[in-house]
Amino acid sequence: MPQTIQPAVVGATGYAGFELARLLTRHPYAKKPVLFTRKGEAGTTAKLDELYPHVSGNGGYPLEPFCWETLKAKGVKVLFLATPHEVSREWVPEAVKQGVHVIDLSGAWRLETPEYRAIYDFKDENPEAAAKLMAQAVYGIPELHRSELKEASLVANAGCYATSIILALAPLVRAGLVDLNHGVVCDSKSGVSGAGKQPTQKTHFVEVAENLSAYSVFNHRHTGEILEQLGILPEQLIFTPHLLPIPRGILSTIYVRLNSVMSGDAIESCMRKFYADSTFVRIFPAGKLPQIQYSLHTNYCDVGFTLAPDGKRLVVVSCLDNLVKGAAGQAVQNMNVMFGWNEEEGLR
Repeated sequence: MPQTIQPAVVGATGYAGFELARLLTRHPYAKKPVLFTRKGEAGTTAKLDELYPHVSGNGGYPLEPFCWETLKAKGVKVLFLATPHEVSREWVPEAVKQGVHVIDLSGAWRLETPEYRAIYDFKDENPEAAAKLMAQAVYGIPELHRSELKEASLVANAGCYATSIILALAPLVRAGLVDLNHGVVCDSKSGVSGAGKQPTQKTHFVEVAENLSAYSVFNHRHTGEILEQLGILPEQLIFTPHLLPIPRGILSTIYVRLNSVMSGDAIESCMRKFYADSTFVRIFPAGKLPQIQYSLHTNYCDVGFTLAPDGKRLVVVSCLDNLVKGAAGQAVQNMNVMFGWNEEEGLR
């Protein structure tokens, strides 16, 4: 029986942070998580179960102000940061210095390419130290980076849109099947929880209900992740995110042209072979497409496709829960790989 470890979560009052805390409470090798709040964090109370009665019982889930001394005193081995990007960028160097494993759910450490990272406009106090940490960070999609995750001290949990697109395209792109010069079009739609808990005019019920809107066209923060992880150029990708009038879930419809005529069986075989050892990617049979409802409240990314009669035009559809496989569930899956546990622990 593996030894249990002490996890801690900063930002458990947010949607993704709460989902993470909930998953950790049922993990067989994790002790009851320590839940920290940041100074000035909105909506905090004395206990998490006062905000989310879903987790009431078990002695309650107290929230306490973040403090490095408390972190050390409680013997925290892995720190999950469900915090704004700039907070994670500031805190991670100290956490790693103290020997704590970090799984960061923000975009602070996902991007290696300076041009892509510029969208965050980080102001590092020590640019040299930040660059060194950036080189150590492992991009947190276990299906692509298992070996690196096993040795990682800092994991940059992948973005939700990026996960849905990268997992759908990685088998095809890595096999050289996609005509990248023809371009890849990704049309993605997400539930409102993907925008975070802090309300804005765009996420107000009156604006979202009975509506569908595109946003951040050619300027979304997840674009750089897609480019880096698939190894494609900006001019080869069009990615347009949309806001769906539902609480959670992502559906990405991806349009590609193949380099040569292929059969549906060959496409399906390519995908199944690529994810043969990946429990949480479900490949649908040719012609059967996933729907958001199939993956809600699970850590699955569902991938299906339809091939045109000409054998060269391909539409790939992927679905996942943006708060689970797109955030908290993937973070727990990353932890499982880091500590040598079965990837499914705490996620079934």
